[in-house]
Amino acid sequence: MSRPQPTLEYVLSADGTRIGLERLGAGPPLVVVHGGAADRSRWAPVAPTLAEQRTLLLVDRRGRGASGDGPAEEYRLRLEVEDIVAVIDAAGAPVTLLGHSYGALCSLDALLHTGRIERALLYEPPFSTPGLPALDVTVIERMEEQLTEGDREAALETMLVDGAGVDPPTLEIMRRAPAWAARVDAVPTIIREVREVNNYVLEPSRFAAITIPVRFLVGTESAPFLRAATAAAHAGVAHSDIVELPGQAHTAMDTAPQLFLDEVLRFLD
Repeated sequence: MSRPQPTLEYVLSADGTRIGLERLGAGPPLVVVHGGAADRSRWAPVAPTLAEQRTLLLVDRRGRGASGDGPAEEYRLRLEVEDIVAVIDAAGAPVTLLGHSYGALCSLDALLHTGRIERALLYEPPFSTPGLPALDVTVIERMEEQLTEGDREAALETMLVDGAGVDPPTLEIMRRAPAWAARVDAVPTIIREVREVNNYVLEPSRFAAITIPVRFLVGTESAPFLRAATAAAHAGVAHSDIVELPGQAHTAMDTAPQLFLDEVLRFLD
């Protein structure tokens, strides 16, 4: 029997913004939320395999890909949480939630706003912890200068290298990936998201009532602030555990797709 063809669909978020998502595969729904420097195309290395077991709902976060956006001055992380909840509500069944980076941070807060999530897998949600700020303000200022000068690619590389701690070999892998153009296009939205990351404060009391299984992924070679934030999230979220990705940093789906798939499929099973 032939598999269903991918379709592009839309939902309306609480503020009226149209959020695009790609549906592909068959089986129970898996809502997949990308990080800051990307759109849904960043999942290309792993989506075909995941779609063999699940119906993937690959979200384009607001301001990216097929999704609309609201006024820049009104942007808040809360809006992204509402976007995710709108996708989950449209899924037609309880979902598993997979989020990466800033998408993992938004997904973390989404756990508090819907009862339709059965389990969640969150890969390095970024935020500041005591003594380890997520991103130095000088990095943000340099990105803004590069964006003003029209050099989006330089601003992107500044965020990846000086912000997320991406090393030169990994950066080169990312530059060759199909999602690189989408990453460059997303730079104006990345800066506002970085500011939200710097302002985010994890309050464990908010997550005390979470009863679903939550697993955090973290690379052994990831930037110290990402490892610290992931450990803090694990400590603050009830019924969670944490799994290390040996030899990997913040983008294992690019640098070690089979390892990433193994961990995702193990969690789904």
